[in-house]
Amino acid sequence: MADPSPIIADLRDESDALDALVAPLPPESWTAATPAPGWSIAHQIAHLLWTDRISLLSITDENAFADTLGVAAANPTGFVDDGAAELAAMPAPDLLADWRRTRARLHDALGTVPDGRKLPWFGPPMSAASMATARLMETWAHGLDVADALGVTRPATPRLRSIAHLGVRTRDYAFVVNGLTPPTEPFRVELRAPDGELWSWGPDDAAQRVTGSAADFCCLVTQRRARADLDLSADGDDARRWLQIAQAFAGPPGAGR
Repeated sequence: MADPSPIIADLRDESDALDALVAPLPPESWTAATPAPGWSIAHQIAHLLWTDRISLLSITDENAFADTLGVAAANPTGFVDDGAAELAAMPAPDLLADWRRTRARLHDALGTVPDGRKLPWFGPPMSAASMATARLMETWAHGLDVADALGVTRPATPRLRSIAHLGVRTRDYAFVVNGLTPPTEPFRVELRAPDGELWSWGPDDAAQRVTGSAADFCCLVTQRRARADLDLSADGDDARRWLQIAQAFAGPPGAGR
């Protein structure tokens, strides 16, 4: 099984980077709108706090997590947003302090998950490494929403590799969730890393290919940028179709943030 320690370390660093972005903000700035319709900066941090709480519950109390699944089933389209809205109403210093405590507990707990244990989730159960990768992806994506709201450009880091990997691994999911049959043949994906290194997946001789910027690919699979604005190219009909529907996150397809 994959050692989750490096991904947990990246998750800590990504969370700290977002923390450094919001910590200096005066309370009134937390109500600033982000590009996600109806979500302020406080909603973005509240969503991360809510999901970190649920992730921690999955590790520490599977019975309580099962109860949460029942509540979610009763309100599948509003459950997550309602949780974020409730927590976003907290005073900004309290919200930030709660997120710091909760994410620290989650990161520590992820490191204690025994090898081979699968953690329950709203979709298929996940390993600790997979859960850490999912949290990394969400933290980066919602952090991008915050950065855009503040007019800040964040530097791309090697942490994007795990997010890109998740984007590649969820190729078939993107087809299925859009009511399409996944391609049977593997794709070749070649992405230019922030340091110029080439990150690649799939066979060298694959007919269907995706190439371009790793940072832009991560923006695509988290649906944070429009396809036309990204430095990505596709060869093959299925590869081009994938770039129109790609998503690395669970849930129904949407129009992006």
